[in-house]
Amino acid sequence: MASKKLTSDEVNALMEGLQDSPQGLNIDVSASDDVRPFAFGEDDLTLMGDYYALRQVNERFARQARTVFLPMLRIQPRITSFAPEVKTFDEYCASIDAFMNLNISRIEELRGAFLMAIPPKFISTLTASYYGGAINSGGGSRSEFTSTEERVIELVSKGLNEALMMSWHDLMPVTLVEQGREINTQFASVVDGGELVIICSFVIQLPGAGSDTVDLVYPLQTLKPIASQLRSRVQSDSRQENFSWREMMEKAILNIPLHLTALLGQPVMSVGNMTRLKTGDVIPINVNDGVTVKIEDKPFFTGEMGEVAGKSAISLQKRM
Repeated sequence: MASKKLTSDEVNALMEGLQDSPQGLNIDVSASDDVRPFAFGEDDLTLMGDYYALRQVNERFARQARTVFLPMLRIQPRITSFAPEVKTFDEYCASIDAFMNLNISRIEELRGAFLMAIPPKFISTLTASYYGGAINSGGGSRSEFTSTEERVIELVSKGLNEALMMSWHDLMPVTLVEQGREINTQFASVVDGGELVIICSFVIQLPGAGSDTVDLVYPLQTLKPIASQLRSRVQSDSRQENFSWREMMEKAILNIPLHLTALLGQPVMSVGNMTRLKTGDVIPINVNDGVTVKIEDKPFFTGEMGEVAGKSAISLQKRM
């Protein structure tokens, strides 16, 4: 018997309907500690929110991917990233051609795999241009790649994985390890068919060769551990050194003026003697052997009185 699986729209509608708790359903769970109330539908499928951080990763990846394709195409391709889309893996497989270049890699930090799908027409375009041919619209219908195209696929997948790691670095450092390549989605299933995946699509436009779409497919379960980071608008948790900013800050700090004073002595006088002082009186001061040098009224050094070029000076002797 054939079974029809729910589409993502039907699943979302069902989950929204379950958000409202049923009326008139009273269950007493106080008698047992092993039973707790549960509202069906509390596992929110929109856990990632608006995917703001993932959108930023995709925009950076679109810029980084140009450097991968530029040496092969000898022109600067135009790459546009689209908003992430959530579907079941079966729905995604039904939306693409049966014959595709499917690269499977593992995200070590998240302990999950993801899929990179590249259409064969774009592989043909890259191969023809890389080996000196003209950029064209690619070949027709076929069922396998040539050995030359396999080599180009190896170069492209390695370059795109490196670009993706650089794009993710501001959000979190990730390590991508290639696990294999397939040409049919039946053998490239990174998740079960009914599980949800996040599809990030990138349209590559070339003059005279139309456009092609490259997809990055992340299982939803793989990205759930970093859901809070994907919802956040803060794009960097990593420490990055900006030497130009550092040099300017150091220069600004070194130019801050400080008030320096030298304490020659501290005479002691009674209140009675002070009240009898008048203009012309001389107060004797005993200069100590060590002169205290203060910076912003805080003692820093002891020094010795002297003279340099006819001006009074202090030779710093010891730091306090």
